[in-house]
Amino acid sequence: MSQVNPDSAPRTRAFARVIGPFVALATLIVAIRLPDLTGLIDDLFANAVLPWILGAMMLVAGLIVIAFHQYWRGVTAVLISLFGWFVALRGLTLMAFPSAIETGAGDTLASPGLLLAARIFFGLMTCMGLWLTYVGWRRVATA
Repeated sequence: MSQVNPDSAPRTRAFARVIGPFVALATLIVAIRLPDLTGLIDDLFANAVLPWILGAMMLVAGLIVIAFHQYWRGVTAVLISLFGWFVALRGLTLMAFPSAIETGAGDTLASPGLLLAARIFFGLMTCMGLWLTYVGWRRVATA
């Protein structure tokens, strides 16, 4: 049976402090402004280097989470670890297959059903961000 690492709780809390507010705010803005983002998507993919740079930054950010947060005990730790893998894989996909991401984004914005599904997804991500923000910034009793 594996032992719990004494660094896991403080590290999880530190990652929650950073990831939580960013995810809560960014996904809330995207959920609200999703139909208006067509121009932004078009501009992003107009220059082939931009998706590559964004994908590379996402890949590095995800790998940082993967490398420094290898904890899978508790809801918060699992959310952070899964988020790191999601961001890394999303960045890799954006670098390797930008046209697939562009097509998927365009199809989502053009379909009322997919648009609703995307808004629900980003709403759930906002809830995750709020949870991580709460866990990261709440006052913790010290011994």
